[in-house]
Amino acid sequence: MKIIEANLVVIFWAFIFGEVIGYIGSKLEVMTYSPLTIGIVAVIVGLVFTNGLKLLGRAD
Repeated sequence: MKIIEANLVVIFWAFIFGEVIGYIGSKLEVMTYSPLTIGIVAVIVGLVFTNGLKLLGRAD
C-alpha cells in the first residue's frame, strides 16, 4: 500500500510541476499550450524516473 500512495503523490506533483513548467516554456517558445498533453507527459516521466531510481538503488 505504501508504494501505491507514493506513486499517487508522484503523479499529483509531477502533474502540477509539469503544468507550471509547460506553461512557462510555451510562453517563452511562443508555442500553443496543451495542458492535458503536458500533464500526461510529466506524469509518465515522473513515474519512470522515481520508479527507475528505486529499482536501480535496490540492494539485492
